Amino acid sequence: MGILQGLWNSIQNILSSSGFASNDWKNYIMVGIACVLLYFAIAKQFEPLLLFPVAFGMLLVNVFPGIMAAPSSEMQPLMQYMAAHPGAEVLYPIITMNGAEYVQVSQAGGLFYYLYQGVKFGIYPPLIFFCIGAMTDFGPLIANPKSLILGAAAQLGVFLTFIGAVLIGNLGIPGLSFSLRQAGSIGMIGAANGSTAVFVANRLAPEILGSIAVVTYFYIALTPMIQPPIMRALTTEKERMIVMEQLRPVSKLEKILFPIIITILVALLLPDAAPLVGMLMLGNLVRESGVAVRLPDTIQNALMTILVVLLGVAVGATATGKAFLNAQTLGVILLGLIAVCVGTAGGILFGKILCWVTQGKINPLIGSAGVSAVPVAARVSQKVGQEENPANFLLAHAMGPNIAGIIYSAVVAGTFLSILG
Repeated sequence: MGILQGLWNSIQNILSSSGFASNDWKNYIMVGIACVLLYFAIAKQFEPLLLFPVAFGMLLVNVFPGIMAAPSSEMQPLMQYMAAHPGAEVLYPIITMNGAEYVQVSQAGGLFYYLYQGVKFGIYPPLIFFCIGAMTDFGPLIANPKSLILGAAAQLGVFLTFIGAVLIGNLGIPGLSFSLRQAGSIGMIGAANGSTAVFVANRLAPEILGSIAVVTYFYIALTPMIQPPIMRALTTEKERMIVMEQLRPVSKLEKILFPIIITILVALLLPDAAPLVGMLMLGNLVRESGVAVRLPDTIQNALMTILVVLLGVAVGATATGKAFLNAQTLGVILLGLIAVCVGTAGGILFGKILCWVTQGKINPLIGSAGVSAVPVAARVSQKVGQEENPANFLLAHAMGPNIAGIIYSAVVAGTFLSILG
């Protein structure tokens, strides 16, 4: 009987510690959503490098919530330390030994908790910008400075969505209110840049980071489906058939000076944007300087893949059922879609203005690439243009607004952090 009782107690312990005992219906709905996202990433090839880790992180944390758990510890030492050190911010209890204070961790936390520290302390997003800089040729932007206007115009979705979220917050709808800091974070979805959105949300509204990250990456993956109908609706067949002149060659000196000048200007005018813009320009300078032959290849391939996977699973693991399935998340989903659509429309409309000013030398389709989904948005401009004119090659021209969109998204992020942070 003693053996049977011990066996039964072991079974009870296993069942009580399993996910079946701790999860609720919201977790299982999130598992279903994660599987749908995995389907889009694997079967439909919708930006799998972005969507796959986010979806898997979401899947894992809702099956096993403990993977995101913080280290357990005794609260009494922590309360005593906080009482003796007003205003101190600590993660774990402190013990005193030999007159010095040490961090005491009684039990290790979950795996994703430690991976998430790269998000919490703002490490992953700037490093990803570093990789993007190393893999991006700024030549199209330097050769056609008008692209800066289109990149700026595409940020219209960020600001209009921010205003919309603020107005919704003032309506006082139960469960659907947004603070100024949350509204700023939601607006950044319109930049269609996952790293920027995560960077801002982590600083301004970490409580909705999971929903913002998942929605941003999902809309980036769906950019080839979202943008074309807007592009066709806002342009004429004649405008879509415009063949642009070949861009002028850009010298190596221009490519080296550009990241240095941009870094100085941004760091002086908007310090909060310096981590993102500075790392973007550093990566590009490594690429263009040519002094480290093997380094650019490592940065833009191996390091980029590792960082995106780490960031993806870390932010995906914040999308638990309790945090994600609520009216506020539905608001984020709707506002995020509006942000991407308005940003696309803003770039195209300003592209039409430039087309008129230059007497038909600029194809308005490249304006849609002003959202900083690199290089997805530029490829969409190329695809829609070639549907009307198979001899039309807009990819190089669209990369200009695309690159400008990256820079402006970081500048807008710094602006929100400066004003709302």
